[in-house]
Amino acid sequence: MFGGNPGLPHGADEDTPVFVISVAAQLSGLHAQTLRSYDRHGLVSPGRTAGGGRRYSLRDIALLREVQRLSQEEGVNLSGIKRIIELENQVDALRSRVHELTEELAAAYAAAEQAAAAVHASYRKDLVPLRQNTALVVWKPKRR
Repeated sequence: MFGGNPGLPHGADEDTPVFVISVAAQLSGLHAQTLRSYDRHGLVSPGRTAGGGRRYSLRDIALLREVQRLSQEEGVNLSGIKRIIELENQVDALRSRVHELTEELAAAYAAAEQAAAAVHASYRKDLVPLRQNTALVVWKPKRR
């Protein structure tokens, strides 16, 4: 009945919204009203059922704990916590984009090297490429 992650239905992962608010409150160590408040402030946005009920994922529960830690231990207000979360999400997105671009660049370099190798392989062996600023002098012996 359960998949690889304990407590989750088969096929669910850490992003799958499966926990009702009472279970999420218990798992995060917070009161359900606190979860509703964080939702209203846009700090943690759980999934919704067709009827509008909140469903929390394991990632949401980890985020709830982090919001509470920042608030209680670090003294950050909810607006500051929201900004921190936004900036962390932006950094994650930028890291992902840099990774994508790095892979694209590596593929482009590999393709350019293959194209250059193909061009070099197509050269006739008796032809030698010359630099543009190289002078070519043709020597003709004098006839006797």
